[in-house]
Amino acid sequence: MRFLMVASALTVASTFATGLATALGSSPAMAQEYKTVKAKVSTIGNTVTLGGTVVPYKEVTLSAQIPGQVKFVAGQEGDSFKSGAVLVTVDDDELQARRRSAVAAILAAQAALNNANVQYSTEMINPSINRGQNRTTGFGIPMMFDKMFTRPMASSMGQAKPGVQRYADVQRQINVVNQARSGLMTAQAKLQEIDVMLRDTSMLAPFDGVIVAKMVEVGDSVQPGTPTIKFAYVKFLRIQSEIPVRLVSGLKKGMFVPATIEASGGVSVKARVAQIFPIADKNRHTVTVKFDLPKGVPGGPGMYAEIKIPDPTSKAAPTITIPKAAVSMNGPLPSVRILVNGKSSIRYVRLGNADANGNVAVVSGLTGDENIIVSGPKG
Repeated sequence: MRFLMVASALTVASTFATGLATALGSSPAMAQEYKTVKAKVSTIGNTVTLGGTVVPYKEVTLSAQIPGQVKFVAGQEGDSFKSGAVLVTVDDDELQARRRSAVAAILAAQAALNNANVQYSTEMINPSINRGQNRTTGFGIPMMFDKMFTRPMASSMGQAKPGVQRYADVQRQINVVNQARSGLMTAQAKLQEIDVMLRDTSMLAPFDGVIVAKMVEVGDSVQPGTPTIKFAYVKFLRIQSEIPVRLVSGLKKGMFVPATIEASGGVSVKARVAQIFPIADKNRHTVTVKFDLPKGVPGGPGMYAEIKIPDPTSKAAPTITIPKAAVSMNGPLPSVRILVNGKSSIRYVRLGNADANGNVAVVSGLTGDENIIVSGPKG
């Protein structure tokens, strides 16, 4: 019996020793399950936060081209229309009357041209000089004597030029035909001019978009150049901002910069530099720059936005940087997990600017020699 109790005690001691060894050896094994990176000291350039305005990808203002009274407006602000849809129509009663007059002028000019062609054909087939010679001038014998002897003799003696007269008669008929053809072309050009003016009575949507501003109502009188509607393509949006000249050198077309849009409490996105205007404003010394926003971003034209522009004129200071993926936003402050003696520990930090490589600056909370946990077991 005593032997059995001793054996049982030894078994318990052996089991306890094995469990203790396992517990002590778990720390290195646990440490190997963490993926860590070393916090490092690097330089992140300073940035400047500037305000901007959300604008449509493209926008046009449709203006009246002819004087008249507005008789149709397609819709209200926010209504969508396809390319080619009629948005505004101006009264065209006067132009329709002028068009009917132009059509009548074309018919008259066509009749004059047909008559000139008949006269020209008659001159070519039965010349007027022959008709003059065949005209009765007396009895049969005198007329025959005149045709056979008098006129040929006068031509041979140089007293008459039948060929010259024939040439002049043909050219006269050709000129009549050309004048009639010119009159027809003038009438047709007048009709085309009126048709162009009739097309200008209707203002069409140049692309798919929405009405963002309506400046006229049905019954308003307009003159050429009077704005009627602002039409915009809003499936894609942009931020337009006036950038100080000293900061423009830090921007390149196609680069991405952080942006915040005043929608739903503030939406942070990456905006792409789309256009840098080539000329600066001589009064404010700024350059207009447009930034493309991602498709589907909340908000609309006219909203306030902020963008962070790198400042190439300021010197970058040494800063502790860590991967942005290691930062946790759960809690009162941003936090990171660090590995200390094989165990995970939480440090609260205050963050600064981020760079284009996915790193973020740490203003306070780290010394710069910590092992930052990027992934691994929680707890």
